[in-house]
Amino acid sequence: MSAAAESLAIQPAPITGLLTGAERRWLGLRLTLALITGGLLVLSVLVRIVAPDQQDVAELVAGGAALLVAIPALAAGWHSLRHPDLHGITDQLIALAVIAAWAAGDLTTAALLPLVMTVGHVLEERSLLGSQEAIRALGRLTRVKARRVRPNGEAEDVPAQALRVGDLIELRPGELIAADGIVRSGGSSVDTASITGESVPLEVEPGALVFGGALNLDGVLRVEVTRVGAETTLGRVISLMQEAEQAKPPVTRLLERYAGRYILLVLLLAAGVWFASNSTMAMLAVLVASCPCALVLAAPATSIAAIAVAGRHGILVKGAAFLEDLATVNSVVLDKTGTVTLGELRVVEARPEAEAGAEQLARIAASLGASSNHPVSRALAAMVPPDERLPVEDARETRGRGIVAWVEGKRVALGRPELFQELGVTAPPPPSHDGPIAGVSLGNQFLGWMLLADEPRPESRQAVADLRALGLVRQILLTGDRAAVARRIADYLGVSEVRAEALPEQKLACVLDEMRAGYRPMVVGDGINDSLALKAGAVGVAMGAQGTDVALASADLVLMSNDLRRLGTCIRLSRRCRRTIHVNVALGLGWTVVIVAAAATGMLGASGALVAAVLHNLGTLAVMGNAGRLLKFREA
Repeated sequence: MSAAAESLAIQPAPITGLLTGAERRWLGLRLTLALITGGLLVLSVLVRIVAPDQQDVAELVAGGAALLVAIPALAAGWHSLRHPDLHGITDQLIALAVIAAWAAGDLTTAALLPLVMTVGHVLEERSLLGSQEAIRALGRLTRVKARRVRPNGEAEDVPAQALRVGDLIELRPGELIAADGIVRSGGSSVDTASITGESVPLEVEPGALVFGGALNLDGVLRVEVTRVGAETTLGRVISLMQEAEQAKPPVTRLLERYAGRYILLVLLLAAGVWFASNSTMAMLAVLVASCPCALVLAAPATSIAAIAVAGRHGILVKGAAFLEDLATVNSVVLDKTGTVTLGELRVVEARPEAEAGAEQLARIAASLGASSNHPVSRALAAMVPPDERLPVEDARETRGRGIVAWVEGKRVALGRPELFQELGVTAPPPPSHDGPIAGVSLGNQFLGWMLLADEPRPESRQAVADLRALGLVRQILLTGDRAAVARRIADYLGVSEVRAEALPEQKLACVLDEMRAGYRPMVVGDGINDSLALKAGAVGVAMGAQGTDVALASADLVLMSNDLRRLGTCIRLSRRCRRTIHVNVALGLGWTVVIVAAAATGMLGASGALVAAVLHNLGTLAVMGNAGRLLKFREA
């Protein structure tokens, strides 16, 4: 790939609101014309009152008002014919109502109908759960200055949009992090509440991941940029909120499929009302009352609220459809390493020999461990601070056995039992343990054994019990690790079924077997070997803070804080979201039927079309208000 192509490939995608620029301009034009129309209608009424003999002038002013709003109304109707969707049904019905009012010579009604509907439409867009302002607020977190460090060490202030992958940025206390990255130097506390939902600041040091939009609290950091623009965690949150607008419940998709027949049914009903009552106003009222705006907004309004709430709890949802799917899961398949466990080895016990002390055993083990990159060595090195380690000379690592070195003129060794046999050191049999074991010797004296394990997450048992209480009583621990290790973790969690030593294909087969058995499993994992299973499950959940990119791409939901208790939050939120959508759909359908029935029977009176328009907007706002109640969902 050329340098120019690479530059284009990493350009951050623009972050906007739910409406595109063209849609905002079109809506602004319609609102401007509606306001002018309102002024002309007021002028027409004043002319009728002040100069009763100038009725023609009043009619002319009303006609101008009707013409102003008729143009965008008819244009929207024509556009919906060329690009049909459920929202376009409203535009078509309003266009038909305007044409009918013009044909009947009722210019005031011809002006008022599009006026009321346009104002209602603007209110819908502006009050859609505050999502526009929420997205703008998130967008402001991405439009910050960054202090980029040049190769010569000098710093320059640049917009966040100018950052590229690989750049090194410097962060001082109180500054927002401009992009996702890895800490290369320094240490600090970072407030990630706006990204992961974690209320306690995160302590970071070299090697730690940080997210764009988080706040650096008290230290100076240098961070290497790994993701920019729309690829950052914050950018993905904004994109997901935008995509949520496209969510459609099954009943909405059903109406879209039969949209043409729906229009025909409405026209037949309107014609029947006109023939029965000989009232143009009743016919117009039926056309206006049949607009399905409340139904169209039933799912998107709820989905946007649910995704916003999920983000507040540190959960990334890749689409509103997955929220609905999550409400139906009835089993859970859990990966072990890095999912229900911490994903890193830790020393769980030191067993010194009678002649050796625990402190001496730990210092020598940590000092030798610091000279190797092996996971066991890294875990041992973490036991003792660097300034308390012993000086190690001539360290020699034997693959598969351990490390031999010299400390203060004495030979020291760290490793497996086979290593001590080679060195002629008499070591007792290793203790029974289902994790890694490392022995330590000083000269010809064996000092003791170090026992290590990948420990369960502190919240894992509570999280699994919470899922069981939510009805997910079928629980499987699925891992590629040894059976003994898997059984120990499963017993701790209270999970009865264990599948151990499973390869990626076997993990996939296990999930597919669950699906064929009639279960809808939620699959939780973090590694490349989990990606097939994550994709195959009814819903895949990835551990976001340390999960691989492949796992994150395969999953439907991502836990940014790696807190397994958020699994229960996901399910409770999804079930609440599904109930809210069902209520909104019922409310939208029921309200439409009631208004249509009232319009068809003449119950709306002489100004039936205008009353129907007002009632229609009230129903739409009621749906949005009910969806807004979801924003109150909060779990500690």
